[in-house]
Amino acid sequence: MGNTKQKYLKNMIQSSNKILVPIDFSSQSLIALEQSYNLAREYHAEITLLNVIEEGGMLAKLFSNQQHDELKKKLQEQLDAMAADVEKKSGVKVNTIIAKGSIYDKIAEVAEMINATLIVMGTNGDEGLKKKFIGSNALRVVRGSTVPVITIKGKHHRNGCKTIVLPLDLSKETREKVNKAVEFSRLFHGAVVRVVSVLFTTDEFIVNKLTRQLGQVKAFLEKENVECTAEIIKGIKGEETLAQNVIEYSNKVEGDLIMIMTQQEVDFTDLFIGSSAQEIINHSQIPVLSIRPQHKKDTSVFTNPY
Repeated sequence: MGNTKQKYLKNMIQSSNKILVPIDFSSQSLIALEQSYNLAREYHAEITLLNVIEEGGMLAKLFSNQQHDELKKKLQEQLDAMAADVEKKSGVKVNTIIAKGSIYDKIAEVAEMINATLIVMGTNGDEGLKKKFIGSNALRVVRGSTVPVITIKGKHHRNGCKTIVLPLDLSKETREKVNKAVEFSRLFHGAVVRVVSVLFTTDEFIVNKLTRQLGQVKAFLEKENVECTAEIIKGIKGEETLAQNVIEYSNKVEGDLIMIMTQQEVDFTDLFIGSSAQEIINHSQIPVLSIRPQHKKDTSVFTNPY
C-alpha cells in the first residue's frame, strides 16, 4: 500500500479531523455511513471510506493476479461513485482507500495512517456469528483501537444526538469517559447526558462510594453547563446482566448513544470489561461509542476520600 499511502497523505494533509468508515457494501455498513454524515459536519471532518479485500479469503483463492487487479479497479470505481454521492448528499469531503489484507489489521493500519479522530462501523452483533466484514471484526476493532469507535447495529436512528447514556462504575477511567461525554454533548449542541450505575450488591461501602461519585460527576457536568441526570439502578443478580440493564435503561430514556470504556481496572463488581462491553455492542440497537482508556497515572474523576 506504499504508493497509495504516500498519495493519500499528500491529499489529506490539509484536514485535521477524519472519520474512518469501513465499507463492505452491506446494508449495515451503509447505515453506519449515513450516521457518519452528521458527525462529520459537527466535527468539521472528512470521511474516509475503506474497503478491504480480504487476503487469504475466497477471492484470493479463486482469482488470478490479473483478475484481482480487475476486481480492485471495479471496487475503486464503485467506491469513488459512492464517495461522490456522499459528498453531494452531505456536503462533506470524502476520500477512498482500498486495501488488501486482514480486515481488522487494515482498519487499524489506515486509522493510524490518516490519524483518524473516530471510526464509525456497522455490526450485526452475534447474529449468525458471521465472520464477514462486520460482526466479529467490529469487536476486534473495538478491543484494539486507540481511536474511539462507534458501532452501529440498529436499523433506524435519528439524525443527530439528543440523549447520551453514560454508564458509570468505580473505575479509575471515569474522568476520561466523563470528559468525552462533555465533548459529545457540546458537539451535538447540548445533548442531555444521563448518568447511570447498575448495582448488584447491597454492600454499604460500595453503595455509598458509588452514590458519592455519581453526585460528584453530576456536579461536574452541571459546572460544565451540560444538562444531565444521574441515577442508580438496582440489578437483580442472576436474572439480568449488567449489559441488559444498561440497554433497557437506554431504550427507556430514548438514548441516541451509549458511551462505554472497553477496559477497566477495578474488581468491586461486574464492570465494563470483556463480556459486558461485548454484550452491549452485540445487542444494543442504539449506537455504542467505545473508548479505550489511555492508562494515565491518575485518571480518577474527582478527589477520592478513600
